Amino acid sequence: MSMAVVGMIAGMALGFAGYFGGFGAFLLVAALGAIGFVAGRFLEGDLEVGDFFRTRDGRRR
Repeated sequence: MSMAVVGMIAGMALGFAGYFGGFGAFLLVAALGAIGFVAGRFLEGDLEVGDFFRTRDGRRR
């Protein structure tokens, strides 16, 4: 599935949540989608736990 289709599906889900559930449901769906995205990237091996704790310039302190 292309990234455009995935983005369209995510946008539609957020739109439905915002329309039928209000702004709180919109935020909940957006937050859960972001958590699912990060978890999926982690399980695919594209992310490592250390990526969240490194400094931007790559130097260690």
